[in-house]
Amino acid sequence: MFKTREGEQLLDADPAHLPADSHVVFIGRVVSPWTSREECPKNMRAAREAERSATLLIDEPYRPGLQNLDRASHIVILSWLDHAPRNLIVQKPRHAIEPKGVFSLLSPARPNPVGLHVARIVAFDGKAGRIEIDAIDLLDGTPLIDIKPYYASTDAFPEATIAGRDEK
Repeated sequence: MFKTREGEQLLDADPAHLPADSHVVFIGRVVSPWTSREECPKNMRAAREAERSATLLIDEPYRPGLQNLDRASHIVILSWLDHAPRNLIVQKPRHAIEPKGVFSLLSPARPNPVGLHVARIVAFDGKAGRIEIDAIDLLDGTPLIDIKPYYASTDAFPEATIAGRDEK
């Protein structure tokens, strides 16, 4: 169990203990240089600054789904943040002045702990189910939910902003 900070709120029921209403399948795992939360980069920018690559290992039944992915320079990775609490609905990040709702944050603590990461493909072996990427902000062994090609023409919004950031 983790300790809450002033202003944080927990859900009445932990989503991890509720009946499932769909079935998520893990397609593989991340091989990452990060083995503890303390050393794991906070985001992909920090992960790239650490200059440590990672590998996605795709389980055999899902490897045919990698066909033609080697044409992409970058991919979107969806991960299951299996070490994150799922019942923290209002959080007080250390850098923030006031508490914030989980859906306004990139925090891994959320009802469905799905991580979203964009990475550059460094090496690709579809037959072996190995995709080496430039960086990752995930712990070693983190389950993978999905991989998609990143399309800069439709996925990037350079004008996107967050209004009223209150970071210290």
